[in-house]
Amino acid sequence: MMVFLVVSLAGFRGDISRKPPLEVFPDMDRQPKLRPMEPNSFFKNGMSSQSLVKGTIARSQPIALTDGKEVYPFEKGHVVVSGFESGTNTVETIPIPVTSQLMARGRAKYNISCVPCHGGQGDGNGVVKYFGFSAIKDLHDPNVVKLNDGQIYRVITVGNQEGKGLMKGYANTLDITDRWAIVAYVRALQLSRLGKEEEVPERFHVKAGPEAQKPEG
Repeated sequence: MMVFLVVSLAGFRGDISRKPPLEVFPDMDRQPKLRPMEPNSFFKNGMSSQSLVKGTIARSQPIALTDGKEVYPFEKGHVVVSGFESGTNTVETIPIPVTSQLMARGRAKYNISCVPCHGGQGDGNGVVKYFGFSAIKDLHDPNVVKLNDGQIYRVITVGNQEGKGLMKGYANTLDITDRWAIVAYVRALQLSRLGKEEEVPERFHVKAGPEAQKPEG
């Protein structure tokens, strides 16, 4: 009897019908739920989407600062969140510890969010340049290099010219630590061109001349 039922049900597979299909395991394909802005008689205003309860705090992880203190992303007025040190003065240097992990994170996020426009070297030769977008900023431009870290952070957060320029902000796709990590990586890209030889640790020096050509052994 069971074999007959299974074969009978399986025989409907592949048929076209306007009726709901026969399901052995529904897998929660249909479940009671409320979609955004859908009517809902449970609440007095008749809406599914409700405003946050007064005093609601966003769930987040604290950000460690260079002085060891911790700040949460919802502390909007703090320098690590806004980029402003006092009033309209942007912070001079990155307020979180710049570690190898932060640099690696900055490189990864830069490659995802910034390379299409600014290019892998930061010279403004990203792929979008070949599709009619010619006004891409070269990050090695002296006017960019002289910006302090807070100003670069603001551009990443809200866009250039505080959101009034061509580049728009990435606050909705990059969290606060990601943005500071990108600032650190942009500085590394700039230093790769503007740095002096004496600033490079000796262990990274590359020998030049005939001695460098001698095979080992």
